[in-house]
This record gives sequence, structure tokens and C-alpha cells, in this order.
Amino acid sequence: MPMGHTATNQAGSGGLTATEHRLANGLRVVLSEDHLTPVAAVCLWYDVGSRHEVKGRTGLAHLFEHLMFQGSGQVKGNGHAELVQGAGGSFNGTTSFERTNYFETMPAHQVELALWLEADRMGSLLVALDEESLQNQRDVVKNERRQRYDNVPYGTAIEKLAALAYPEGHPFHHMPIGSMADLDAATLEDARAFFRTYYAPNNAVLSIVGDIDPEQTLAWVEKYFGSIASYDGKPAPRDGSLPDIIGDELREVVEEDVPSRALTAAYRMPADGARACDAADLALTVLFGGESSRVYNRLVRRDRTAVTAWGGLWRFAGAPSLGILDVKTSGEAEVAAVERAVDEELARFAEEGPTAEEMERAQAQLEREWLDRLGTVHGRADELCKYAVLFGDPQLALTAVGRVLDVTAEEVQEVAKERLHPRNRAVLVYEPTADTDTDTEADAPEAAATDETEEAAR
Repeated sequence: MPMGHTATNQAGSGGLTATEHRLANGLRVVLSEDHLTPVAAVCLWYDVGSRHEVKGRTGLAHLFEHLMFQGSGQVKGNGHAELVQGAGGSFNGTTSFERTNYFETMPAHQVELALWLEADRMGSLLVALDEESLQNQRDVVKNERRQRYDNVPYGTAIEKLAALAYPEGHPFHHMPIGSMADLDAATLEDARAFFRTYYAPNNAVLSIVGDIDPEQTLAWVEKYFGSIASYDGKPAPRDGSLPDIIGDELREVVEEDVPSRALTAAYRMPADGARACDAADLALTVLFGGESSRVYNRLVRRDRTAVTAWGGLWRFAGAPSLGILDVKTSGEAEVAAVERAVDEELARFAEEGPTAEEMERAQAQLEREWLDRLGTVHGRADELCKYAVLFGDPQLALTAVGRVLDVTAEEVQEVAKERLHPRNRAVLVYEPTADTDTDTEADAPEAAATDETEEAAR
């Protein structure tokens, strides 16, 4: 049996606990009991994302997210989906710059099935991976790229912005979706080598949260995962560090057939895990976060130069985070006028800092988001994996909000003064090429609206 330890209740954890364990092959296991409802979540994070890809082979991490649902040694074809749904569960997988994850939410008595399914594809996917399944899923991903990026208004905005904000050669310069050319270039041996390198138990964290018996659950984990061999040939990821400040404004103008003019900007912010990153999150929440934010009130309510204005923090652990702002203009409003107003609000905020009311509202908003994530078995399982993979300690998931609530108004003002100005941003400006209804609210870039993930279309 694997060895483990039980976490004690930590301040700010809301009474939630988690136990940590490690199998002989290196698989890290995190358990969190919750007997409120008879359901449980199984979440598996692999420490691989688009940042681990090499030039000419972008998109492999996301492609593998799809291939993992195409059958394994004992589960043929679409069997994974059929077995999970037949048992009353749900499932999916997502890919980001920094990780790939897979998850099932099951009736509590079906947890063993989910563990067996995840272990079977971790241990035997290469048995089923052939040229036909590779080509099939390559076409699926290419079609996903067309539907979500290439053939929708502003669809490539976040991709262009990432390429501006992170310089050529940086591991975050390209999005997880990859390029059409690289997807076409990927060979079956490329895919097999990628799997052997990254889909090993010592490169993964498995969390099980919900109405579980820890002893029985650990026995199942050992039974199904314990015999899978580890792999020690994973290369170190490329360095993602950059100077704190970009130094000059980076700008690109895009002329496309879009509904209205648009301004999308990315400010280089501290990497996740630092106290300054939490301060940046609060600053961006006050400035860009929702209809009570300063920029929304200025552009949409007061000036009426925009139909929507939103933003927030795109957190990364292995590179500088990005503060994102997205504005769609109203009527004939010019982007230059919008930009001037934004800069005025940022300068005023840097000079004055947040009010006590703004700090209270922003901290309450981030606290609510944290509670929402930990309030479901799936959300908690995902957070435990996140902190284990990116920061080495799943317990940090249970106390994350305490660190946000501990940030002072002075720290928020300081990070705004240092980071939120034109010399530290990449800007993307959209100018319509055709006569369209510019009074209609336009969709924001989907990838930036929530997080960095590339969700599989099932």
C-alpha cells in the first residue's frame, strides 16, 4: 500500500482537508473526503502543456488531449465516454500552456470505474494509437481551430496577443491549439514519443474528491496504477522568465471583417505564486472586473464609447502572468479615444490607489470565485491538482483565498504603478474592413474570457 499523511485543518481552509500519498512509480495522489452528496470527482493532471512543445511541432499537447479519448489497451474506440456516461457520470479534458488534465465526476459507487479507465489509458494508450486514430483526431483539432479561431470574429485575438506579449522563442509565444502546418507535420512517431515522455505516472497528479472511503480508494489506485512504469527522460521545460517590464508598447493593427472596432491589451504581470500576483489580481478586478469596475463605468456608462469592457488576470506559474483588457467600441467611437480614457483611469488609479470600498468589493469577488471552485467536488479536485503540479503543494489550494485577503491597498497601488502603463503592454487594435452594424455587442475572444484552456469538443 502507498504511504501518506493527513493534512491538518489550516487557517482559511474552511475546514477542508486533503491527504497526500505517493506510489512507488512516482504518481502523486491527493484525497479529500466530502460526504455531503454521494458523488466523487477523479482528476488527473499531467505536467505537460504547450510550453513543453518544440518549434515545428506545436499543438501536440492539445492533440493528445483528443487522442486520449480514442481508445486504449482494454477500452476500444469511444468506450471511455460510453462507460462513464452509462454509469451516470460526466467527463472531459482540457489543455493549457502549463498542463493537460482529464476528469470524471461519478456517482460515488462508480469511482473504481473512473480510476480503471484513467489507468488503462495511462498505461496502454500506445497499444491503440495508430495512423487512423491520429489522422482522425488531427482533423478534429483542425476543425476546432477553424470553428473557434480562424472563422469567427476576433477569433485569433488572444493568439495574436500572446505572440505579441511573449517574444519569438518564448515557450508561451504560441497557443495550445497549435498551427495548421504543425498539426499536418506531426507524425505517428512524434505522437508516440510525446506520450512516452510526458504521460508517465511520475509526471502526473491524481486527485479524488467526494464521498469516498480513503483506504479503499488508495487500494484501487495501487491496484490499477501501481504497475505502470515511470519514465525519467522528460526534458526540462524552457525558461519562461522575462524582465518585469516590456519597456515599450508593442502594437499590431488588424483589419478584418469584424462587427466593431476593438482594443485588446495585455500587461506583463508577476508570475503566479507571488504575493505581487495576488495584488495584481485585485488591481485588475477593481479596474476591469465586471460592470462595477472603473474602466467599465468610464467607457460604457459615462463616455458611451464602448458596448463592453472587461478584463482580468491570466495567471501563469512558469512565465509572467498577463493582465488582459478587452474593449468593443460603440458606434463610430475611435480606438484612440478609448485608449486615452483607459490610460487616464490607470494613471489615476496608480496615483490614488483603490478606495476601501473597492478593496472590500474586489476581495469579496475573488473570495466568492475561490469558494465556487472549492464548492464542487470537481472544482476542488482540479484545484488540488493545480497546486500540486504548479507549486508542489496541494494544500495551498485550501488556503489560497487567505493570501488574497491579506494583501493591502498599498500593495495593490504599488503593482498598478509599476505595471499598468503603456510601456508595459502589448496592444491589438481591430479595424473593420466592411460596413457592419457597429452598435451590436460583439463577442470577446473566447480563450481569454475564462482561462487559458483549450477544451475538447465532445
